[in-house]
Amino acid sequence: MSNPTYNRITPEIADELRSIVGDAYVLYGDAEKLEPFSHDEVVDRRYRAMPEAVVRPRTAEEISAIMKLANRRRVPVTPRGAGSGLSGGAVPVHGGIVLLCDRMNKILEIDTANMMVVVEPGVVTSEINAALAGTGLFYAGYPMSLETCYVGGNVAENAGGGKAIKYGVTSRYVLGMEIVTPTGQIVQLGGKLVKDVTGYNLAQLMVGSEGTLAIFTKIILKLIPEPTVAVDLLCLFPSTAEAIAAVPKIITEGGVTPTAIEYMDQLSVRFACEYLNETIPYQKAGAMLLITVDGTDAGAVERDYEAIGEQCLAAGAIEVYVADNSTTSARIWKVRRSIAEAFTIMSPHQLNEDIVVPPAAITKLIEALEELSARYGLIAPSFGHAGDGNLHTHVVKDPDWSMERWEDTWPRMQAELYARASALGGRLSGEHGIGHERKRNLPLFVSQEYIDLLRTIKRGLDPNWILNPGKIFDA
Repeated sequence: MSNPTYNRITPEIADELRSIVGDAYVLYGDAEKLEPFSHDEVVDRRYRAMPEAVVRPRTAEEISAIMKLANRRRVPVTPRGAGSGLSGGAVPVHGGIVLLCDRMNKILEIDTANMMVVVEPGVVTSEINAALAGTGLFYAGYPMSLETCYVGGNVAENAGGGKAIKYGVTSRYVLGMEIVTPTGQIVQLGGKLVKDVTGYNLAQLMVGSEGTLAIFTKIILKLIPEPTVAVDLLCLFPSTAEAIAAVPKIITEGGVTPTAIEYMDQLSVRFACEYLNETIPYQKAGAMLLITVDGTDAGAVERDYEAIGEQCLAAGAIEVYVADNSTTSARIWKVRRSIAEAFTIMSPHQLNEDIVVPPAAITKLIEALEELSARYGLIAPSFGHAGDGNLHTHVVKDPDWSMERWEDTWPRMQAELYARASALGGRLSGEHGIGHERKRNLPLFVSQEYIDLLRTIKRGLDPNWILNPGKIFDA
């Protein structure tokens, strides 16, 4: 298939959209109001693209009608949740319609008997556990940005987070969904079933499909018993090498599965602390591990975190701080969650990497990053989910550099970093997705046959290439 051509949205098409969802829920012909939907959280302005209309449906039937209209008129449609993505996945690179799911924001059912919850895609992720308070259950598949992102976006990106070591990523909890296909059919996939091999596992195919294969209208999520006790350890190490070397020992030798092991180098912690005016004692540490242990038995949790603390001290930790109350834990986690924002304020010109390698290879990946950043003279704080091999690093432009020097340097460092990650058995993205920001680098990590297979699936479900075109790969 050659690259598709699309039609512009005319006033007539805009009127048809209004007839589907109502006048108040179509934004058209106002560039200032459309501009916020031209980007997600990717800072680089090169990845922005203006929509021609924003449509805010309320039901699956309205979305079905929009998709049928879009196919008939050859107008592209880009689904969008909270716009908190980091790969340009919700950016309308071919213009057309942005289909905003913010009005589909209901928790439809809390089914305690089956330990499941049914939600619409526009539910803010943190609202699920707030609604479950008192039930003894919780939803464990949330990412780091749980207070801003939508569940639909989490499913579309197969979002992970700091607790993936113990609880896994979003896909572990998606049991079924209602979707609207790219051609406008409403289809039920899966259900309230723990086991189901009735045909292909289409629900899991949709998880991580980045809005290119379907629009979610209902999502069934598995719940698990809520841990009643949680303790965080902040472990200070003299160097990155010693901190990272401790991670596989904690996971494999102690007999304890931590809930989270987050890695932060000193540069990351320093910038986040200065940004927050926080006083965590980072000055004497070259790197830190933030480790969480949780469970339902206070004694067992205490034994587990004490054992992990002893392991860290044996591995060279300078000090291990125990955060056994919610206020202290919240302070530490806020530092971790604020690192990216702190560096964005320092410079808007940066690479936001999301590389993932086998967990045992994380040491070699961080060593490669440090060596490359020193050789190229780039600021490259590193932090991320050390326990599951997912490294987030922001290669940041020095404010004193010219744009010419920056544009000449970062592509060369990035190419080497990707080559090192690929050689370690890694992949381009662990949880942020490919979108249109990373797609040019996809062939560095997977074969052409693999990409062709993805295209075959896309073409079978979306013959007119209407839904979120230009993401992951081109037609």
